[in-house]
Amino acid sequence: MTRTRGLAVALLAAALPLASCSTVPTSSPTVAIPQAPARPVEAAGIEPLPPAPGASAEEVVRTFIDASASTVRSHPVARLHLAPAAAEKWLDETGISVIGTDYAVITTDAGTVSITANLIGTVDPRGVFTVAGRGVFTREFRLEQVDGEWRITDPPDGLIMLEPDFERLYDELQAYFVDPTASRVVPDPRYLMIGETQPTALVERLLGGPSSSLAAGVANPLSGVQLRRSVSVENQTATVELTGLPADSPVLGQVCAQLVWTLQQSGGPRITEVVVVLDGEPVALEDVPERQTVEDWASFDPDAAPADGVGHYLDGGALRTAAEGQPAPGPAGQGAYGLTSAAVSAEPGSGRLSFLAGVRPEGSGATLLAGPYDGELAPVLGGASLSAPTVSGTRAEAWVVRDGSTVVRVPAGAPPQPVTAPTLAGLGRTDVLQLSPDGVRAAVVVDGPEGRRLYVGTVVRSPEDGSVVLRDLREAAPTLAQVIDVGWRDSSSLMVLAGDESEDRIVPYAVGVDGWGLTRMTTSGLPSQPTSLAVAPGRPPLVSAGNTVWRLTGGTWVTLVRGAEPLAGGAPFYPL
Repeated sequence: MTRTRGLAVALLAAALPLASCSTVPTSSPTVAIPQAPARPVEAAGIEPLPPAPGASAEEVVRTFIDASASTVRSHPVARLHLAPAAAEKWLDETGISVIGTDYAVITTDAGTVSITANLIGTVDPRGVFTVAGRGVFTREFRLEQVDGEWRITDPPDGLIMLEPDFERLYDELQAYFVDPTASRVVPDPRYLMIGETQPTALVERLLGGPSSSLAAGVANPLSGVQLRRSVSVENQTATVELTGLPADSPVLGQVCAQLVWTLQQSGGPRITEVVVVLDGEPVALEDVPERQTVEDWASFDPDAAPADGVGHYLDGGALRTAAEGQPAPGPAGQGAYGLTSAAVSAEPGSGRLSFLAGVRPEGSGATLLAGPYDGELAPVLGGASLSAPTVSGTRAEAWVVRDGSTVVRVPAGAPPQPVTAPTLAGLGRTDVLQLSPDGVRAAVVVDGPEGRRLYVGTVVRSPEDGSVVLRDLREAAPTLAQVIDVGWRDSSSLMVLAGDESEDRIVPYAVGVDGWGLTRMTTSGLPSQPTSLAVAPGRPPLVSAGNTVWRLTGGTWVTLVRGAEPLAGGAPFYPL
């Protein structure tokens, strides 16, 4: 998320006058206002103004919403829009409702002022964003006159903020937790106000634990740890002073990895090194300097990709590499199996491509084959239909959806095992499932009563019995219709192929895992509508279009071999 930061302008706060009151006249006609007045874009970082003398009730409500866009603690300017008792009781830290800029304001026959807007989403007190559905946001305000000026008497707790103001004032940052293999950190998006206190707020979010939707799928070695004082930043070095964790704790390395990856992000004061202090003493870990960087914890990289992880695709049932369209090694590369989709995983240590799973049509059904990347494949699972297989970067196993409803995982060298997905079948038929690079989340495309929709769920693994559950499915991009494919750009964002109603065609989009930041991507250079995609951290996106494969480079889709004719093929993917 891009944030524009400006210089805050201090306001001279005026005390709210106390006086006798009268209510909004109930005889006022209902007047629809099509949208909020235009506000200058140059106002980035400028503190809002108090209500104007003689402002109408509707204008007071509008400027109250504007006053949510303040960086001043407790929002004193917003409180100037409230009657004295309401100003004293209003709670501004219970969350944020982010709305679109085109909102309507009316004075109702009952004498209240009502606003109606498109709800973009909500942000809870922990900074967790929840994307809104396809409904609208409505609120009614009662006003009374205080010394002849309209003031709000019943403001809803929390802030109502226009989307551009939210983008301007808040940074999207990641709080990192630990995956079940303790080999990667897993991002949990949080939205924090710009400013020097951001590092402290971010560490507090870590100590508070993961968001509810992610909690069951990750570990938090910082659970129960306390922050002794605010995080200090000097010369791009952050010092984090903690208590409540033994100096010889076996999870101390994981704690440091969490803190270092979390604090070395864009936004707030620039941080390049982190010093972790436990009960007054800097942490001492073998082969790790006192001033730690992400390079010291590169093994926990949430978006690590295998060095040999070049794109692959299928042409006439044969597996090919996207580098120059050359056959992949082994029988699959020679077309021995007639595959229509495939996935490849790499050994976590060496990055060597090792495990291949692919789907082959069989009469009226399909068979999943699996085996070594460059060796013989064997049938492991059959069904009336099988989705394209998917892998993550943390385990040698492939997942598929059988017959549109049953999720099955196939560990390398082991028999298929069911994945419990208690709410998936009730949503509709699942056509696409893609694991995140860290294996903690799964994106699924479901064809249900409202069409083809995108959901994201959490993978929960039981250490006791080895069972796996896909749970907490939530719609990730409610405004997208006719979704046909999805992939993970990295561990916190997705690329989606979905319908563009204005043009009645399929186009690519990018969106955060929590639904924030939905953005249409370019189609420049494509010969026709894309039909499938492949993305991976640090790799250029691939799509199939017109039975050929294309790569995104510099804002334009080009052929795999630049300057050459398009290479025939489809079903592209990246190894993980």
